[in-house]
Amino acid sequence: MVSKIKGFFTEVKVELGKVSWSTRQELMGATLVVIVITTILAVYIGVVDFSLSKFLTFLIK
Repeated sequence: MVSKIKGFFTEVKVELGKVSWSTRQELMGATLVVIVITTILAVYIGVVDFSLSKFLTFLIK
């Protein structure tokens, strides 16, 4: 049982060595893209929600 666990972690270490890790600059760029797109979508959804809310309030009155 212990040898299987050791073998597993040895294989994990080998596989992690094969991974192509992003550079710090690539990671920061991707993070910025995610933040910008999330902000744009949040504003868009907020505007649509507010507009529909006002429109429905107008229809009900």
